[in-house]
Amino acid sequence: MMKRLDPRVVLGAVLLLGGGLLLAQTMGYLKNASDVFWGSIFLLAGVAFLSLLFGGNWWAVFPGFTLVALGVIILFSRQLGDFSGMVILGGIALSFWVVYIMDRSRWWAIIPAGVLSTLAVITIAPERFGAFETGGLLFLGLALTFVLVALLAGHRWAYYPAAVLGVLGVLTTASLMNWVNYIWAAALILVGGFLVFRAVARK
Repeated sequence: MMKRLDPRVVLGAVLLLGGGLLLAQTMGYLKNASDVFWGSIFLLAGVAFLSLLFGGNWWAVFPGFTLVALGVIILFSRQLGDFSGMVILGGIALSFWVVYIMDRSRWWAIIPAGVLSTLAVITIAPERFGAFETGGLLFLGLALTFVLVALLAGHRWAYYPAAVLGVLGVLTTASLMNWVNYIWAAALILVGGFLVFRAVARK
């Protein structure tokens, strides 16, 4: 029977390998060796935590997906560019989605999952869509989150914050397009004209 591997041996081997790769990179023999090494370490650590799910340890999704996301960012930082923030937030959001999928009684996980998913999209919204979508995207994303709480978990109270947040999202988006100014101007003209007409008609 094999003896249990001493964690200190594993840690020592990892540090020796990382240090050797870093030295080789510094001396010009390898390129991006340290990024590949540490990115792989984060990925493997994340997979190790996710493997605990088979034992019923649902909490392992949080360090698992977070470490995997960090590993992806380290390995593909140049390719990801502005998407790095979306990857890490998306990884954490995925943790909460999996928690809910594993046990539907944990409906509370939908809220942080929806919020983090919205924030993940917002991180790239200014560069990709401009201020128009970004302004109301947060409110609309939160509104959709509460709609999912109502639909998936059956909590009808969630429709109320969803409605309020949805209205705020529409108004915020509309204000960025100057629609609200037109609406208010038209409303003031109509009300003012009506009041003047009533006053004159009475005479």
